[in-house]
Amino acid sequence: MKTVTDASKSETSAKTELGVRLYRQMVRIRLFEEQVNDLYTRALMPGLAHLYIGEEGVAVGICQTLTNEDYITSTHRGHGHCLAKGASPDRMFAELLGKEAGYCRGKGGSMHIADPATGNLGANAIVCGSAGIATGAALTAKRLKTDHVAVCFFGEGALGQGVLYEVMNLAALYKLPVIYVCENNLYTEYTHYTETTAGDILARGTAFGVHSESVDGQAVRSVYEAADRLVSRARRGEGPAFLVCKTYRYTGHHVGDINREYYRSKQEEQEWKTKRDPIKNHGEWLIKQKFADARSLEVIESEARAEMKSAVEFAIASPYPSVNQVDQDVYA
Repeated sequence: MKTVTDASKSETSAKTELGVRLYRQMVRIRLFEEQVNDLYTRALMPGLAHLYIGEEGVAVGICQTLTNEDYITSTHRGHGHCLAKGASPDRMFAELLGKEAGYCRGKGGSMHIADPATGNLGANAIVCGSAGIATGAALTAKRLKTDHVAVCFFGEGALGQGVLYEVMNLAALYKLPVIYVCENNLYTEYTHYTETTAGDILARGTAFGVHSESVDGQAVRSVYEAADRLVSRARRGEGPAFLVCKTYRYTGHHVGDINREYYRSKQEEQEWKTKRDPIKNHGEWLIKQKFADARSLEVIESEARAEMKSAVEFAIASPYPSVNQVDQDVYA
């Protein structure tokens, strides 16, 4: 028979495990993206990439509430979503470098990574291009009477796309198990969202009768708690939800966007990095709660750095697909 003390210890252990897991996943994504930027600056990666640095708390907080069978759809800024849902860094890097070992055999690149084995139905370079896919996956889950949930990630720029409102309408009518996650990082490419988006963002969901909430995307625990509620709600058959996560990208719109002072100040960037960094703040909370100490967090970072170094080496050493595969695994 368990005592109250045993139950308390078990609860503390579970909180510790979750807190450390959230931290580790955010660190892995941050270091992955730093390696992506390094590969680009060394001219080892073809094309561009859109880094997720600064937004790690959103992907990690949400994907930690999902099972392997649940679905996600991603965006052009999607590496964090892929990794948070269970993708392997070595195959991710291979895809970015156009290698056959990549998730799409080197033919998808940075903006089109998919991994059905972990429920990742794919990133999409088209703004809001995956909203229909996620909603269709949710419809399938409902028709098959599974308890699977679909999560559709998109940026605030997608609020100007009509397809979002079409699928929200259907999701509300059919009470589909889908969560629409708006990652509002303030800038639609090079323009502040207030110059492109009129009215109340949350009202876009409530207008269709979709349950809508807003959360601080830099606070990974808050994101996790909100997502846990909404995912559980969807599993119970209570319909779709719209979650707006207020976040910030530390780097440019893409890796080539170096000088950003014509649309945002260095002071603004520095304030977000020093005061609202999701990894730094969560790490300090873990130490304060005695769930971890500075040394254990250093070990996590060291292990993640070694993982990313090995993954990059794997990708660089991997072969390109042969020319006779040019018409294989390509769909339209």
